[in-house]
This record gives sequence, structure tokens and C-alpha cells, in this order.
Amino acid sequence: MTQDHQPAVSAIIPARNEGPNIARAVQSLAIQTDIREIIVIDDQSQDQTAEILAELALRCEKLRVLRLDHLPVGWLGKPHAAAAGARLASGDWLLFTDADTEHRPGSLTELRERAERESADLLSISPRQRVETWWEKGVIPLVYTQLARLYRFAEVNDPRSSAAAANGQYILIRRSTYESIGGHEAVRNEVLEDVELARRVKSMGGKILFLPGTEWVETRMYRTFAEMWRGWTKNLFLLYGRCSGNILKAVLELMLEWAPGVLLLGLDIALMIDWHDWIFYVAIACLLTHCTVLWTYRRQLQRLRFPAELAFHFWIGAPLFVLLLLNSYRAYQRGAVEWKGRTYSVKEVA
Repeated sequence: MTQDHQPAVSAIIPARNEGPNIARAVQSLAIQTDIREIIVIDDQSQDQTAEILAELALRCEKLRVLRLDHLPVGWLGKPHAAAAGARLASGDWLLFTDADTEHRPGSLTELRERAERESADLLSISPRQRVETWWEKGVIPLVYTQLARLYRFAEVNDPRSSAAAANGQYILIRRSTYESIGGHEAVRNEVLEDVELARRVKSMGGKILFLPGTEWVETRMYRTFAEMWRGWTKNLFLLYGRCSGNILKAVLELMLEWAPGVLLLGLDIALMIDWHDWIFYVAIACLLTHCTVLWTYRRQLQRLRFPAELAFHFWIGAPLFVLLLLNSYRAYQRGAVEWKGRTYSVKEVA
């Protein structure tokens, strides 16, 4: 296929209060050769997002901006913004991506060509996660190692498996497929609209290609601890299948992995105060368990292309992740989650 006849891609970015991020995302998309247009949906932003977009539009002829003035009843914010963007799009492929993503040069061409080559109807990747603070280093890698167990790439990509998943940070979907499954209108009240889109594609016989995407796209999901707390509270209960048993199992497993390291510290202090052989042997057992947990977690991080040294943040990440799991369960039982300044009723999915 010649370059003149390459399928065009419309990039769609829902944006609500994304002042610190939006310029980087737009500029990284503007250099992608497959891009026909970049459609940013300003979803009632109250920060500098609109001003930044207006300035970008003067320099980027591919950029189109749509400002939303309300959220209809029955819709969640992100599906509504994504649907509005899709209605404006003219590309053969639609790329739904987040405002906090940065796309490496040539990444879109490479991924679109792979989707074409493998006859995928929907291609999604799990981008590189940039972690800078202690709480990001503790929680974000641990979340993704846990999700890798729940949503295995090989199972999602297997047409014989019912497993379906996608990451809303990057969803490249054929326009014809998107329209045939009803688009975002079909998932208008879904918190995990990305996973639900993937399920609809697969249930209708479409092919999903879900890949680790660290070499193509990078993102920093949360800039504050409060954002992270609200974000994972919104998502974790659903990612664990809306099942309290799955939540309980994950909590127990993580606490069993975390406990030996804490117990080892206490035993070391006890030995310094008063030596007892039995304390020494228990401490040795805890040390061996502690090292095994660290080694296993390190291997998991490497497979997902996180820096191996982040394994040492497990001891702060595990209790935080457990608290997030429990808080997510609690929020869905109470019937409401908060995100981007909006409170959504979730009683129907609890």
C-alpha cells in the first residue's frame, strides 16, 4: 500500500482539566504520519486546558477542538466525550487516547500496520508508566503486575478465549468495527468503557490485539496522591470482576507476601534486645520468604518492563494497594465513585 493510500487515522482525546498534559499529547500525535486529524474534546474544563488548546490550534492545522457544555443524563463523562469526538472523525481508523499520553515518533504507523497485518479489529496497548514519587513507585507497578495476572495478553488475543481487555490510554479500532458495536453510546454508563468496548468487539467475532506497549507510548497517570486514590478506587472493584471473593483473595495473598518482611524487622529488633534461638530460626525463615517475594516481584516487573529496582517499593506498595482494593469495594457497595470533580452512581454495577 502506497503512502498516498494509507488508511487515515483520526485521533480522539477526551480532556477534562488536563492543562499540565494536553500539549505534550497533541504535539506527540501531530508528528505521526498516519494522523489525518486530532480531535480534542474539552469536557467542561475549568483550568487552562481551553487556552492551551487555542494556542496549539494556531500551530497545528490537524487539531480540531470541541467544547462540551453539559453531560447528558445516563452518560459518564469519558464515554460522552469519546462519542462526541467519534462523530466528528473522518478516518478509517479511530485512535482513542488519553490526554496524559506521549506517543513516540513512528509509533502509530507501526501499530496500525501491525493491526492490518494481523487482521485485528481493535488494537490496544499497555503504555510505559512513568513513576516519579514514592507512592507512584509503590502502587503503580504493583497494580500492573496484578492486572497482568487477571488479563493475560495471550488469553485476550486468543479468539478461542472469552477473555477481553483493552487499555483506554490507547485503543486503535477500525471505524467499521466501532460503528458495528454501537460505539461509545453502547457503553455510555460504563466506568470501564475500554474493557466493555473490547468485550463487545470480541463477542461479535472481532479480533483483539492487546500488547505491552512500553516502546510506543508513555504516560504518567496521576500527579497527586489524591488523584491516584480516586482513580484506582473507581476502577479496581470492576477490574476484579465486581467480585468480593476476588478482592478478598487478592488482599490475603498480598498480606501473606508482605507480612514476612515486617515480621523480620520485628524479630531483628527482638534479637538485639535478647537472643533466643527460636527467634533466630524464625527470622531466617522470614528472610528467605522475604527474598523469594522480592525476587518473584522483580521478575514480574521485568516482564512488564518496569525498572527492576522498583521491587524494593513493594513494602510500601502492598499495604497501599490493599487499602485501595478495600476502598474500591466500599465505594461500590455505597453506590458512588468520584472522578474529575463528578460523582457517579454505581449502584447498578455493585
